Amino acid sequence: RTAMQLRHIVAERDYHEVVTYSFVDTEWEKDFADSIARSAPIALANPIAAQMSTMRSTLIGGLVGALTNNRKRQIERVRVFEIGRCFLRTTEPSDVAGFTQPLRIALLAWGPNADEQWGQPKRAVDFFDLKADVEAIFGQYAPRFEKATHPALHPGRCANVIIDKKVVGIIGELHPRWVQKYELASAPMIFEAELDALLGSNLPAYRELSRQPAVTRDLALVVSQTQEVQPILDAMKAAAAEIVCDINLFDLYQGKGLSLGQKSLAFRIVMQDTQRTLEDAEVEAAVANLLAIATRDFNASLRA
Repeated sequence: RTAMQLRHIVAERDYHEVVTYSFVDTEWEKDFADSIARSAPIALANPIAAQMSTMRSTLIGGLVGALTNNRKRQIERVRVFEIGRCFLRTTEPSDVAGFTQPLRIALLAWGPNADEQWGQPKRAVDFFDLKADVEAIFGQYAPRFEKATHPALHPGRCANVIIDKKVVGIIGELHPRWVQKYELASAPMIFEAELDALLGSNLPAYRELSRQPAVTRDLALVVSQTQEVQPILDAMKAAAAEIVCDINLFDLYQGKGLSLGQKSLAFRIVMQDTQRTLEDAEVEAAVANLLAIATRDFNASLRA
């Protein structure tokens, strides 16, 4: 797909495109650039204004600037995105010696998750709202998300976006320090990635549809409060029996009935064969195998 097609996809998710300057305030680079870029900002020899003295290495500053401008005009809900070039130093061969100019895409969501209406309660947009938008934008590429840190983002609400084992972007909540500095009532959710990661083609693989009934089982596991879900899913999917079609987390519980420092994760397991109806014994064996993996590798226990 092309960059223009991608623009339409993002716009269909209720985002408005903005175009911001490539020349930015040096403070923005200090606040929003990653550790490598902020250590070597690209300063202009003859800036047109003091607040436009540095070449941007990230699109985040421009989107935060658009948010603050909208807030000054009492806009209560902001969804913006930008596709544009960033400017970084490099030692590798490039069109401009010493510099690289990658195209990136960035999204920012702030305010209520939806326009106020009678059909649903009002709530603020959160990490998972933006994550759903990002997954929809990536489509068949099916990105993974792994806990990460970034100077611009909240240390506990930030993740790398990974495609084919390569980090292509970052997603998270704006760092509380910058929320306070830019006088925002609440933290916006931000995503930024290399544009190439969302372009090109990736043909889906065909899988035979089954006429046989599917069997569903739920598996509730008690694990440590600090245990991440993705490694558990990866391990179970890698060792699952052939009849297992899908494994998804559908519930997280913390509270009464669990020891301090524990949480309960409930997984829904879907099993099906393309040629025959499954027997109870093989279904139970497949579930027992997944439980054994979680117990052995993650010190999980079956929730009573």
